Amino acid sequence: MVVRTRGDDLAASLDQIGGQGVFVTEVESAVADGRADAAVHSAKDMPSTMPAGMVLAAVPPRADHRDGLVGCALVDLPPGALIATGSARRRAQLAYLRPDLVFSEIRGNMERRVSRGEDGSVDAVVVAVAAMQRLGWSERLSDVLSPIDMLPQAGQGAIAVQCRAGDSATYELLTAIDDPDSHRALRAERAVLAGLGGSCTAPVAAWAESAPGSPLRVHGLVASGDGHVVIRMSHSEDNPELAGAAVAHALLVDGGGSGLEGFEDRTPG
Repeated sequence: MVVRTRGDDLAASLDQIGGQGVFVTEVESAVADGRADAAVHSAKDMPSTMPAGMVLAAVPPRADHRDGLVGCALVDLPPGALIATGSARRRAQLAYLRPDLVFSEIRGNMERRVSRGEDGSVDAVVVAVAAMQRLGWSERLSDVLSPIDMLPQAGQGAIAVQCRAGDSATYELLTAIDDPDSHRALRAERAVLAGLGGSCTAPVAAWAESAPGSPLRVHGLVASGDGHVVIRMSHSEDNPELAGAAVAHALLVDGGGSGLEGFEDRTPG
């Protein structure tokens, strides 16, 4: 079944219609009330807290986690270049790298976004590389940004599949498509978000490097909205939740992130 969500409203910005979670709530409700057996999400759209009665049953092998540019490579952007993105995370990190850049909002489907970078109406559009790959548009990318320059959004490139907590039959079926390394990486990244506080409004990012037999290496970031302050922390740990929590604590306490706008009302533990 197809469920229309608040995120499909192209007339409003994501901040205006609720930010993270606007593509998820209605789909989860269809599973919770029995109209569907499983919910499939772009993992980056999911809030950090799982609703009561729902479980993360499977994370298939993850696609590319990185961000990219359409229209112009980062090193070739002219002074004062106009960049289209609706993401505070992307704006903050690009502004930190290039304080001269100017930003504009963009909404709509991928074709509309990509076409704006290609028709010259802006100098570049920021996109998720995974989305371009899934559409078969990799050749339309002008640049792929390193996580050193642009730490991804938690869950970027990953697909998350939920089912009801008590539905053991569906859960067992879904585990057949689960990739353990992608799953534990997503758990760690979601733990970073949970540790930062689900209601924070500051730009945040999280990415976990996961490989068989190796501890997770979890990276996190918080920033001021204007990109003048960018704080990064990393931590290695086998347990995904402990690793994510440690990064969040380091960002807020050791890095001073709790003093940024969007965190003032939070008392770090």
